[in-house]
Amino acid sequence: MPLEASLLEILACPSCHAPLRESAEDAEAAELICTGADCGLAYPVRDGIPVLLVDEARRPA
Repeated sequence: MPLEASLLEILACPSCHAPLRESAEDAEAAELICTGADCGLAYPVRDGIPVLLVDEARRPA
């Protein structure tokens, strides 16, 4: 389930404060990806709720 555009506009990466975008890879593995050039953390979305905790984020490959 995609997030509302208005919510996505106000969310930012807790680590570097760059905007976030939805992952386009797999609808089942919902994630918000940091757009920061040096960051790129992927935050999970569980039950439609973004989990914006750096400890829960996946590091880029």
